[in-house]
Amino acid sequence: MEHVIIEFKARCRDHECIRALLKQKNARFVGHDHQIDTYFHVPQGRLKLREGDIENALVFYDRPNQTGPKQSDVTLSKVPVGSDVKAVLNKALGLMTVVDKRREIYFVDNVKVHLDRVEGLGAFVEVEAIGGANEVGKLSQQCQAFLTEFGIRQEDLLEGSYSDLLVLR
Repeated sequence: MEHVIIEFKARCRDHECIRALLKQKNARFVGHDHQIDTYFHVPQGRLKLREGDIENALVFYDRPNQTGPKQSDVTLSKVPVGSDVKAVLNKALGLMTVVDKRREIYFVDNVKVHLDRVEGLGAFVEVEAIGGANEVGKLSQQCQAFLTEFGIRQEDLLEGSYSDLLVLR
């Protein structure tokens, strides 16, 4: 399954404030997910195997490392729990890093909001406006609106992924 995401990720000092704003927007709470994302070495983009209580998938995505909203081109394939795909990918590509996080997942229409607590890194908020290639303008506007509503400061925005932060430590 392929789709376009305009997204941002930022350090978050106050998940409770974001929860209150999501409640005002009548966000749909999907649940709490303990996710282990295993990243593998690839020549471009990022390849991760997500193993969680709710979400389980092999995900390839390519996006620029820049602060603020950015476009990610994503290809995703669901992976059954207990699959041996991790062992195959590790042998073929080599393990880059593992991200262990606890995530609250919400939806406001097509916008997915994550409140994350990442082992060794801290608390974050991530917003993903999800749609088709012909909706980039709309998705960018949605993402920018959440950035403003959540009061995200420029210095709290991340350029890359959690995996980048862990590799650079």
